[in-house]
Amino acid sequence: MAKKKISWELYSYGEYSRWERTSRKLPKLLKITDRILIQPDIEFGYVIKIKGAKGKLVEFKIDHPPFKDKHGKVEPAFKGQYFVNSNDYEFFLGDTVWEPYDDKAGEWVLTTWLDGKVLAEKTITLYL
Repeated sequence: MAKKKISWELYSYGEYSRWERTSRKLPKLLKITDRILIQPDIEFGYVIKIKGAKGKLVEFKIDHPPFKDKHGKVEPAFKGQYFVNSNDYEFFLGDTVWEPYDDKAGEWVLTTWLDGKVLAEKTITLYL
């Protein structure tokens, strides 16, 4: 039996409406851009559409400018993974900014992998 071919597409990227993380609905794309003015409640990131990968493990990482946590330590890159739960799947990878805003300005590099292969990588620059 032939293996199903997995396909993916970086569907959109840029500035999005506020995302409710508990909701199944993805945030709404407000503007396609890789430069975003820092302001409250703005989400940024990208949406990938993945087909034929049900049950596969997707990994992601968000490299960000060096900002500190509440204990004064530099926050490491944000990393995670999830299982694709359908054969026609949409995934949002992104973040929002919080105060203080000045240490969030700079390049944020978002990367997503499937089976060790990069599906998408996008650099988004946040500025004041």
